[in-house]
Amino acid sequence: MNKKIQNILIKELKLYYVHVKKKDNYYKIVAVGDIFLGKNEVEKQKKIYSPLLKYIQNNKIHAVSIKTYSIKEWQKINSQEEKK
Repeated sequence: MNKKIQNILIKELKLYYVHVKKKDNYYKIVAVGDIFLGKNEVEKQKKIYSPLLKYIQNNKIHAVSIKTYSIKEWQKINSQEEKK
């Protein structure tokens, strides 16, 4: 299901990068794309939830933790990690 969620989000939202980690029915999603530029946290969450709604409604996805980044924010985070 991780790969399926990843593929759905990349395809539907045209994201640069998506990482999905699952434990039971709880998913952690990291999503990267310029689709999040200028959006507040609620708007970003809605972008992710929208293509996953049917899986949430049928309880295949019970809970979700979402972190979103623009491409520039993601590159900055990764360059800081490399310096550590």
